Amino acid sequence: MSVLTRKNFLFFFLADIISGFGVGMSTIGANWYLLDETGSTSAVGIMLALNVIAGFLVSPLTGILTDKFNRKGVIQLTFILRAVAIGILTAAFILDGFTLIYIYLFAIINGIGWSIYMSASRSLIQELLPEKDLSKGNSLIEISLQVGMFMAGAASGFIYKFAGFETILLINCLMFVTSSIFMIFVKYQSILLVDKDEGFLQSFKKGIHYLHSHQLTFLVGFVAIVPLVCTMIFNVVLPEYVSSTLNADSIVFGFSDMAYGIGGLISGFIAAPFAKKITKNKAITVIFSLAVLTLVGLSFNSLVIIIYLGSFLIGFSNSSIRIIMNTMLMEIVPKPLMGRAMSVWMGISLFLQAVFAGGMGLLIDVFSPGVGFICMAGLMLFGLVLHYFVSKRDIKTNSRYEVV
Repeated sequence: MSVLTRKNFLFFFLADIISGFGVGMSTIGANWYLLDETGSTSAVGIMLALNVIAGFLVSPLTGILTDKFNRKGVIQLTFILRAVAIGILTAAFILDGFTLIYIYLFAIINGIGWSIYMSASRSLIQELLPEKDLSKGNSLIEISLQVGMFMAGAASGFIYKFAGFETILLINCLMFVTSSIFMIFVKYQSILLVDKDEGFLQSFKKGIHYLHSHQLTFLVGFVAIVPLVCTMIFNVVLPEYVSSTLNADSIVFGFSDMAYGIGGLISGFIAAPFAKKITKNKAITVIFSLAVLTLVGLSFNSLVIIIYLGSFLIGFSNSSIRIIMNTMLMEIVPKPLMGRAMSVWMGISLFLQAVFAGGMGLLIDVFSPGVGFICMAGLMLFGLVLHYFVSKRDIKTNSRYEVV
């Protein structure tokens, strides 16, 4: 917690928690709202697919924005623009009621905003903290994300049931405004990362060239996005799983999402010390294996209490992998290229999320939600195998990834 004594990081940390709460609450609420109104998991899948497609389409631009302009300014702009856009949508829902086009617009706004924010915020950490504190910073940022998300999971179910989706959107809008205010107090000397006279296309090519010439680094980043894709599938599977398999309501759905967030929160305290004790590569192997076993078990479950435990373990696993691997990437990717490198990985992640989100909804409608957990287990197993391959190459080349 010593990094919180750094005032600039503290204000960024608070902004991250608050914005994460708003995003989490509105995303969870939108999933249940759409399922409630249409009764179709396919519709939920399409909404989530639109979310990630929008993020994917802007991903080449996000890295350049992050590396070319002040990262704090980019983050503030995403907060303000999302607050305005969601405020307009809130008014539209109040006046017109449920309309698919409004839900899909909400998903597109979320996708674009999240893609830019993730690239800028994770790159900003490199500027706010010295290298020796990157592991602590990543742990705390994961804690902030999950605190926001698990609070959102608990709150969203209750607010949706008693006040409606429009209230959730209004709160989301206010959270972005509050986060923007906290970012005003983040004051630091920004590094000029890219020559401002350099063209966008030339800048983007430099990022691609770096990853092409550092293929092992690219694969490490690819393994790091597997949990993000898995989380997207979880968001598609969970509403129908709670509704049809468990015969439960939005409150159980909210608490299931809250359990995922608590798992992520705990990972913020455990992942880095665990990796330091047994090495990063071994820790990632153990955590991937835990995720695979948990997901296979959930595919056969029909008890509410088990989905809480399973969600907790999935949240713990996914967040732990991100903490450890993001620290690896921040240690090896140069600061001037971090934004563009991160945008490439996020672009790949969003493309895969779009494919899985759209296909998973159809698959669940034809079969059952349990199939979704089997697919998630297969994806995490793929991540485990790819990590094993990378770690063996890593050992042979005496890479610094093994050093904590």
